[in-house]
Amino acid sequence: MTSSPRVAIIGCGLIGKRRAAALGSAPIVAAADVEIDRARALAAGSSAACTTDWRDAIRRADVDVVIVATINSLLAEISIAALEAGKHVLVEKPAARNLREIDALIAAQKGSGKLVRVGFNHRYHPALQKAKQLQLDDAVGEMMFVRGRYGHGGRRGYDREWRADPKRSGGGELIDQGVHLIDLARQFLGDFISVDGFARTYFWDMPVDDNAFLLLQTASRRTAMLHVSCTEWKNLFSLEVYGRNGKLQVDGLGGSYGLERLTYYRMLPEMGPPEANSWEFPGSDPSWRLELEEFFEDIRRGRRPSASLEDARATLSAVETIYAKSGYDFR
Repeated sequence: MTSSPRVAIIGCGLIGKRRAAALGSAPIVAAADVEIDRARALAAGSSAACTTDWRDAIRRADVDVVIVATINSLLAEISIAALEAGKHVLVEKPAARNLREIDALIAAQKGSGKLVRVGFNHRYHPALQKAKQLQLDDAVGEMMFVRGRYGHGGRRGYDREWRADPKRSGGGELIDQGVHLIDLARQFLGDFISVDGFARTYFWDMPVDDNAFLLLQTASRRTAMLHVSCTEWKNLFSLEVYGRNGKLQVDGLGGSYGLERLTYYRMLPEMGPPEANSWEFPGSDPSWRLELEEFFEDIRRGRRPSASLEDARATLSAVETIYAKSGYDFR
């Protein structure tokens, strides 16, 4: 494919709009949403066909790529149908509600000859990209552990939204923001073979979790200590990556999460207070654009996306384990 891929967006809410704004020169040829006015608003200024039936959008011969930005209960179903229609797919995290659904999606992808990228856009925040590059450059030495916190305070009526309905969401805060933290921890430490922790519902009147606490370990005992919460009240993102020679600390994601900043603490030979360097990343969030640009390059080159269905399965495996340990059964 030499020209810009032609895109259908399924789900025209907040995330669908962010995807549309990040498309660059790639044209939207179809937009689908259960509320036709949302589809029309997303497609405004283009000649895209708007529909309330996502099947109409993915069947179009002029669609090369389908972006699936719906509620969780539809992610796998629509992605499988798009693959069967011969389209490449970018599906938002968590890509499915459980392992059964994502295994079916993985099987469909393998049989389709098409590419699927999972929307782990946090990997493309500039502070996290620079942190990963510093790790690859051996700035902090051998990895030891990661400590991560991610949370928001919800809003009035949050416990009556679709995320609070296990049939539509597949879980609560853990399957929502938690998969981002698990994915990022895997990026720095590797695959986790031991999963422990628990999820609880402390505040919100809903049958899904509003907090989760995780302790994950790799085969070499590198450890991730993670906490996700929708009772954070003041929105928070913090990821600390510890090596034998230093530490990388990412704070904020922009917007309500505060200024995005990376601080690199380098341990000195004499120990004591470390040498510190900081980088700040003000302005708009480029992660959505960078992720799509990489996916379009994946398609042009025919290469396996770096954020794969196997990555999504690894995060969902940890999620499903924690839910089972906590007495939740959302399968």
